[in-house]
Amino acid sequence: MKRISILGSTGSIGQSTLDVISRHPDRFEVVGLAEGHDVELLAKQIEMHRPKVVSVRDAESAGRLKGLVRSHVPEILYGIEGACGVAEHPDAKLVVSAIVGAAGLTPTMRAIEARKDVALANKETMVIAGEIVSNRAAAMGVSILPVDSEHAAIHQSLAGHRHADVVALHLTASGGPFLRSTRDEMAKAGPAEAIAHPRWNMGAKITIDSASLMNKGLEVIEARWLFSMDADRIRVVVHPQSIVHSMVEYRDGCVVAQLGMPDMRAPIAYAISWPERVESGCPKLDLTKMESLTFEEPDLERFPCLGLAYQAISEGDSMPAVLNAANEVAVAAFLDNRLGFMQIPRVVEQTMAAHDKSRVTNLDEVLEADSWARRRAGEML
Repeated sequence: MKRISILGSTGSIGQSTLDVISRHPDRFEVVGLAEGHDVELLAKQIEMHRPKVVSVRDAESAGRLKGLVRSHVPEILYGIEGACGVAEHPDAKLVVSAIVGAAGLTPTMRAIEARKDVALANKETMVIAGEIVSNRAAAMGVSILPVDSEHAAIHQSLAGHRHADVVALHLTASGGPFLRSTRDEMAKAGPAEAIAHPRWNMGAKITIDSASLMNKGLEVIEARWLFSMDADRIRVVVHPQSIVHSMVEYRDGCVVAQLGMPDMRAPIAYAISWPERVESGCPKLDLTKMESLTFEEPDLERFPCLGLAYQAISEGDSMPAVLNAANEVAVAAFLDNRLGFMQIPRVVEQTMAAHDKSRVTNLDEVLEADSWARRRAGEML
């Protein structure tokens, strides 16, 4: 029996994780749940999965939750320390880190410090503190298992092969809802158009990042640390059908790829059951029904966020944290109709240009760079 805590249980990844878990009651047990927005859904999750501990955003939410739970009343925590309490719970063997944005960094790091394996869906943790997190995980003897479909594909395509034989990692991108749009059309698009992803059903923030290709840029930075690979050997290819989830190119000219239907339950099941595999609920892939599988280069003029991410990892130090924080501020403003879609990369670029990068060796320094970038981006708005 593998006992699991989930950070971000009411988000799309959290709900999909619970769906996979519910299919295997003999293999998985939910120990803790942490959420940030939907107390009513959390109450339903508590009744179904009966965790020992849960965490909510604040004291007011904790009070509301107490009034909603009935047959099973777990320990109720709140705030960042509450999420950390869920991550550190002594009964949890694995922590699914699915809190969106930089807010997931501290609870994920606390899980590692408590010697928990981490199924990582919160890519921002590796973007802003990849070297620190990777080194600490190695020191504590814990595994970081990728949940992003692209990184899960790389993980599977590397299995059984020597790292020294790898030429390049190829991350696939769907291209999002604006793949065939002009810059003028994107400039006029609102949140409703940007959220209408043609392939994936995800939360609002990650869907906007997919539309701008910032999500792929963040994944490049994440892959750099997850797989100890220089960024110039991590390439992005646009694959609109989202069937080939990523590929590894080897020195003999062979390319190993992982294919599957665009359903997050497959990489989630892989991460939480690794090194075994379990049924995920994902529909089966039938290649005979695929009309075509196409691949093309990303257009950095129409999607400058991807180039900014490569610039940030090239500069290193505090710059990836600044990139991520400025993007979070800009995306939030776009979703609030205070910023145009094509102004997102402008805010990120100007924030990066104003930053004097500094070496980051601990979480306090990472969070200081993150805080500075949020203030600066906010001033630009």
